[in-house]
Amino acid sequence: MPDNNIPELLNGALKFGIKPGLERITELMRLLGDPQDRFKSVHIAGTNGKGSVATYISSVMAASGKTVGVFTSPYLERFSERIRIIDGAKGLYEYVRNDSYGEISDEDLKKYSDMVKLAKDKMIEEGLCDEPTEFELITAICFLYFADKNIDVAVLETGLGGRLDSTNIISDPLVTVITAIGLDHCGVLGSTAAEITAEKAGIFKEGSPCVCYEPDLMIIPDEMKDDVRKTLLAKAAEKNISITFAGDKSAFDSAVFTKDGRMEFIYDGVRYSTFLNGRHQIGNAVCAVEACRVCGIEDSYIVEGISLARWKCRAEILNVAPTVIIDGGHNPQGALSLGSTINDMLGGSLRGKPVRLLMGVMEDKDVEGILEAYKTCGLNIVSAVTVTPDNPRSEPADVLARKINYVYNISDDFEAVPDAVEGARTAYAKTARDGKILLATGSLYLAGQIRSTLKGLIECTTI
Repeated sequence: MPDNNIPELLNGALKFGIKPGLERITELMRLLGDPQDRFKSVHIAGTNGKGSVATYISSVMAASGKTVGVFTSPYLERFSERIRIIDGAKGLYEYVRNDSYGEISDEDLKKYSDMVKLAKDKMIEEGLCDEPTEFELITAICFLYFADKNIDVAVLETGLGGRLDSTNIISDPLVTVITAIGLDHCGVLGSTAAEITAEKAGIFKEGSPCVCYEPDLMIIPDEMKDDVRKTLLAKAAEKNISITFAGDKSAFDSAVFTKDGRMEFIYDGVRYSTFLNGRHQIGNAVCAVEACRVCGIEDSYIVEGISLARWKCRAEILNVAPTVIIDGGHNPQGALSLGSTINDMLGGSLRGKPVRLLMGVMEDKDVEGILEAYKTCGLNIVSAVTVTPDNPRSEPADVLARKINYVYNISDDFEAVPDAVEGARTAYAKTARDGKILLATGSLYLAGQIRSTLKGLIECTTI
C-alpha cells in the first residue's frame, strides 16, 4: 500500500493470520477499560456492500447532526482511512470536498497504539491469551479512540464473518445490518449460503432490531436465497428481535443515470439521488434507509445523507476520454454488478466495446468465476495487464495471466507486470494510445495501490 503511517504495533501482527474468536479481544478490551461500552453503535456484516452501507449510514447520521465514528476495512490509499470521525453536517460537507477529512491523525494513531501495546504486552506476559491478530489490534485502537473522542455513534463494519469477528464484542447496538450474502471466505465461514449467513447473523443481539438486504434481490441462485432468508429469520427468532428485509424490485426498476454521474431511484415513495452508481447500490442504500429509520432519523436527513455519500473505488469513473474505471470488486457477485453498472453508466453502450483489463487479485479468490461473470455481462475484454498487488496473499501476475488467457484467449495484447504501479502505468499508456476502455479491478488492495497513480497519469496526459 502507498502509505507510511501504519502503526509500529502492527509490524509482524499479520503473521498471526486469521484466528476467529472473541477471547483475545475480550481480554484486551478488559485491560483497556472496555471502551466499546462507552458509545452507541450500528453494526454491519455481510459479503458484499458492507463498506457502501457503512458509508450511507454514517453520511445520514452526520447529516442529522451527530458526531459519527466510522470503522471500515480494508483501507485503500492511507491506513488512517479505516478510522474516521465525521463531525456533524459541517464535517460531512468537508468530507465531500476532501476525502481525507476526519481520518485519525498520526499523533492519535501513535497515542492509542501505544496504549493498546501496553495492554497487549501485559496480556501476553501474564499468559492470559495468545498473540492478538492484526485486525484485533486495529479494532482495539479504534474503540479506544472513539470512546475518548465522545462520539455520538459508531458505524462499525465487520472484518470477516460476524459471530467471531473482533467487532462483535459490542453488546448493545442501535441496529444490526446484514448486507448481500455470497460464497466468499468459504474456508473460514462455511461452504453453504446457510452456513455463511449464520456466521454473519452472529452479530444479532437481543434488544437490537436488525435490517437485512432482501434475499430475493441478492445475486445468488434461487435455492440459496431461500436458505439465506430461512437462516436470517431463524437467527432473529433466537434473539427474539424484529427483522426488516430491505428493498423491492420497483426501486431497482426506477433507476435512472444522470449526465453528472449520479443515479436516482424511488423507494417507498421517496426519490433518492446518489453518487454510488449501480443498481446493486440501490439495495445497499435501502438497507441504510431502513436502518436509519429504525434509529429514528428523519426522512429529510436520510435523503440528504444518501445524496452526499462518497465511496471511492466502487465503479468509480476516473476519466471519460478515454474511459478509465476503477473498482474493488473481488468475487463473481461483485463482477456481475460491476458489468451491469458500467453498462448503465455508459448509457447501455458497453456491449461490444473493446475493454482493457488491469487486474490483480488475492490468491483465495474465484478468478474463473469472476472472469465468467465478466463474459456474462458482455465485457469484450481484448487486452489485459495483470499485476501482483502488494500483499502476501496476492496471486502472482503470471498465474493470473494464464487464467485470463484461458477464459478470453487473448494473444495479441497481453502482459504480466508484477509491480502494481508499473502495471498501471503500462495499462494506461496503452489506453492513452488506442482509446480502449480501461477497467482496473480484482481487489480493493489493488485499487488502493493504483488509484493515485492513475489519477496522476490522467491529469498530466493530453489525449
